[in-house]
Amino acid sequence: MFAMFDYEFMRNAFAAATIVALVAGSIGYFLVLRGETFAGHALSHVGFPGATGAVLIGISPFVGLTVFTALAGIGISLIGERGQRDVAIGLVLTLSLGLGLLFLHFYTSYAGMATNLLFGNVLGISRQTVWVLLVMAAVTLIVLGAISRPLLFASLQPELAEAKGVPIGPLSTAFMIVVALATSLAIQIVGVLLVFALMVAPAATSLRLTRHFALGIALSVGLAVSIVWMSLTLAYVTDWPTSFWITALGSAFYALSRLADVFKTLRVAKLARTGPLEKIA
Repeated sequence: MFAMFDYEFMRNAFAAATIVALVAGSIGYFLVLRGETFAGHALSHVGFPGATGAVLIGISPFVGLTVFTALAGIGISLIGERGQRDVAIGLVLTLSLGLGLLFLHFYTSYAGMATNLLFGNVLGISRQTVWVLLVMAAVTLIVLGAISRPLLFASLQPELAEAKGVPIGPLSTAFMIVVALATSLAIQIVGVLLVFALMVAPAATSLRLTRHFALGIALSVGLAVSIVWMSLTLAYVTDWPTSFWITALGSAFYALSRLADVFKTLRVAKLARTGPLEKIA
């Protein structure tokens, strides 16, 4: 199995996937905690017309999807009420795919690129792209680290945070820009349609297993890294798509966390029937 590291494309894939997993696990934790997973899903779709439009005018698709997702993140953060935000996000999501298909209509020779954008192609990442991902990941994590404490406060107690003078609006905008950058990174690995799995599944699993912030972040990142490593290994062994394994393993980990909750609930119910309440604690 270790023979796969003899190939440069596998070394690049592992390096890129690890970088993206570190970012996705960290950002995804806050995304799930704040109940904004739908916004993250929409941002991934916005990257599709950004990339295809960039190809249409002759620039890098990575630049196009990054700019489009960043602008969309700012726009989403500026929409006030939650109900209005969900409606706007839904419209942007569908419009984005429509625009992407329109751009591809003018350049039908890029149908292969569309497949890579939609489903990812981690095995085709070059060494230069790995360095670009590393720089973007460093910037993203530095910004997240700078806003993490007020962001956590605003996520758990928004009314109290606002009363204490926490700038909720600018903080939300900064976070959405960070989410947009993380989405651009993750699209390189799992594509537009499947980025939701890598950013949400590890974080959602972590939040079901622990409510401790530091442990939760560490567990989310650890799960994301483990999922991409296992997926790349299984893809090498089975010749099945890496993105499939990422989504399958992410779903499996989350299902196991739900199963653990079921067993815990049954245990508490059993103790409640057979002994005093002190045993439950």
